[in-house]
Formats: sequence, C-alpha cells, structure tokens
Amino acid sequence: MDDLSVTNAVGGTRIEGVMAAISDRIATRSLMPGARLPSVRSFARTMQVSVSTVVEAYERLAAEGVIRSRPGSGFYVCGPLPPLSLSETGAKSDRNVDPLWISRQSLEVSDDVLKPGCGWLPPSWFPQAALRRAMRTLARGDMGALANYGTPLGLPPLRQLLARRLGDHGITVPPDQILLTESGTQAIDLLCRFLLEPGDTVLVDDPCYFNFHALLRAHRANVVTVPFTPTGPDVELFGQALEQHRPRLYITNSAIHNPTGAALSPVTAHRLLKLADASGLIIIEDDIFADFEDVPAPRLAAYDGLDRVIHIGSFSKTLSASVRCGFIAARRDWIDGLVDLKVASSFSCGQLSAELVYLSLKDGSYRKHVEALRARLAKTMSEVAARLEAIGIIPWLKPQAGMFLWCRLPEGVNAADVARACLAEGIILAPGNVFSVAENAGSFMRFNVAQSTDTRIFGVLEASMRRLR
Repeated sequence: MDDLSVTNAVGGTRIEGVMAAISDRIATRSLMPGARLPSVRSFARTMQVSVSTVVEAYERLAAEGVIRSRPGSGFYVCGPLPPLSLSETGAKSDRNVDPLWISRQSLEVSDDVLKPGCGWLPPSWFPQAALRRAMRTLARGDMGALANYGTPLGLPPLRQLLARRLGDHGITVPPDQILLTESGTQAIDLLCRFLLEPGDTVLVDDPCYFNFHALLRAHRANVVTVPFTPTGPDVELFGQALEQHRPRLYITNSAIHNPTGAALSPVTAHRLLKLADASGLIIIEDDIFADFEDVPAPRLAAYDGLDRVIHIGSFSKTLSASVRCGFIAARRDWIDGLVDLKVASSFSCGQLSAELVYLSLKDGSYRKHVEALRARLAKTMSEVAARLEAIGIIPWLKPQAGMFLWCRLPEGVNAADVARACLAEGIILAPGNVFSVAENAGSFMRFNVAQSTDTRIFGVLEASMRRLR
C-alpha cells in the first residue's frame, strides 16, 4: 500500500488513514486492551507513510482516549469502553414533552435523523465559503485574536458595525451601549440575572419560544402569558395582565415571532409602549431573526429609544449556529452593571467567535447570502405549506418572512401524541404545548420549513395522524 492509497482507502488524510487502521485492529480484537502498538517506525514502514504521520496519528488517538503513551515504552491500547446501547444514539421517546424536549431531542441525535421541529437551518444553508475565508484570515493574522480574552464590552469593530446595522432598523445606539455576549440565549440569561429577583413576574406571549419558559423557570420567575395574535399580543388582555400581576419584564419577538412567524404591527407596538410606560414595565425584544426580513417590521426599541426596551440579537440563525456570538443594546446606565455581571459569570465573551462574525459580516458576500436565503426560504415556505395542507395540517397564517410555520392539526389529533409517534420513526417534531405555558396549543405544531424538505416527513406524519384518529 503506498502513501496515497492510505488516503484513498478511508476518504480522508494520511493521518486519518493510519488512525482508521489502528481503530479497525482494536475493533476486530487484533489489538486487545493493554496490547502494545507497533513502534512508530515499523508501522510507518507497514503503512508506507512518513514517521511524522504515524506520530501525529498516535497522538490523536491518545487524545481521544483510544490508546495511551508510556514514556520510554511506547503506545498501548486502553481498556475497553463500556458497551454503547443503540438506544443512547437515538432520541429518547420517554422524555416528557416539556420546554426543553425539542432542544434535547434535536441536539442529541445524529445528523441522519430528520428535524422539522428544530429551530435552525441545515448546515448546507449557511455561508460556508464566507466562514472559511474568515477562518483563514484569522489563522494568518495576529495571535491575539486566537489566544487573548476579549474586552469587557466585546470586539470594538463588531460593536461599531452592529450600531450601523441597528440604525437601519431605526434603533439609534452608540457602540458603547452594545455589549457582546456568547449568544442570544446568554443575553437573555444575563438580563434575567440583572433585572429579576426570585418570584418576580414576567409576561410572555402564548405561544412563545420555549426556551423563554426554561430560562424563566431557572430564574424562579412567575410566568404570566398573554394570547398572541397575527399582529402581536392581545393588547386588551396585555393591559389587564399589567394591572393584575404588575410584571417586571415582558419578553417577546417583535419582528419574526417564534413560533408563529407573525410580525408586530405599528398600532400594536405603540399601544404596548404606552402601557409599558404607564406601568414601569421593561421589555426585552429578542430580534435574532432580523436578517430574514425583506421589509423590516416595527422595532419596539426604535419607537422607545432604548428607554424601557432592551434589544438583543445574534447570528446563529443566518451565519452559523456553531459560532456563538450575540449582543445586548440597552440604556447606558444598565450596560455598566451588565458588564460587571458578565465578567463575574463568564469573564469575557468569545474573542474568536466575535472576530469570525465581524470578518463574515463585513464581507460583501454575507449580504448576497442573506438575499439568496430569503428567496430560498420564501419558495420553501410555499412548498412546505402546500404539502402540509394536502394532509390536513393548516398554517395559522402565511408569514411574511422567516422559516417557521405554525400549523393546526386535524380535529381530534393531539400534537404531542403525533410527535411521539413520529419520533419512533426518526422524525423530531415541535408539538404546540412546548410553546404554551397555559397549554393552549395541544392541536398545533411548529414546522421549520428549511428542515422539512424530505418527502418522508409528510408520509410519516399522515400515517401517524391516521393511526391516532
């Protein structure tokens, strides 16, 4: 076997070929636990690769815990790992359908499981070329970006760019009132730590993003819900909730609402802000879907001038779910306290992620990527909606933008039962009541259209509903 054939045999690099050869010998018991591996030089001759290739392969296998090094003696096979049950590699159907159900199911399973219920794009929909360029630029650049802690507020050039981007939505904010975070989720967590005491009341939409429920439960908040309409929360019931419960916070998506896909209307926005001002309510506006919009919806932060409204965002939905970087735009007198809290709880934000986001956003290809993504989502939205309607699943509304369809199932069909039935077939769905604290959405389901293009989804859905009826 020559050097090149090692590469071709496993479809990877020479190092990966050597690693695969050793792993295969261990798996087939040619090398038993405790056995000494061939010397680096002898195995290099056997595989017809360089000594340095075998050294690197052995080091990587040692780092993975497959083998271990004994100084002066060589490398030895580690003891056997506990047997892995096949059930551990799949989704857990016996887990309660709670606010973390979808996240845990979607994150724990392998890539071959279909995930129409998850909240992110497929990897192939992200701007891979732009990310690779940004990583190459960082790799060639100053070592500080790869090794140093970030500044307390976060990367200055990125905050300046964010200030300009927010200005496009009518939100006037200087860079020193923008705090970078690890993600949009961390932004909300920081704000809850900063603003809430255990037992404080928080308003959320019904339905709303399920992770709001989980975070607020972790902060021991008292959660009160307000029904959500196609133009925003029911303003009359919102006012009643303010009078009755005196909440400290209201958390919402104002642009593209999760899970419904609805957009806040200007009239509703103005009425909400008047009620908030009169009652001393603070509003957290989660705007992580901003770049999906063709025509921007009203932003509460723009109307309010960042007085009672705190605006947050991230880039996990359009740039990369792996590159964790979010931000908070807030009043100047709140930012300093938030910085102290961030330093105390996480010390610094990810400098590397911030640099990657900055390089990707300032690249003109990101704008083209987002424009193409909007068009692709709009087309996919129509196609998926038609397929769902054909099997009796009806969208609550046709969203102006985004990737979510909030749909009603046929009469008498429970969404949680359908989700469990489909999970057994390798399909993860998002049943409505995980989005509803009041459990008013048992007949609804949220579909991520970008993850719903496989025809198997609709066949399994239809068959499951027919059995359950």
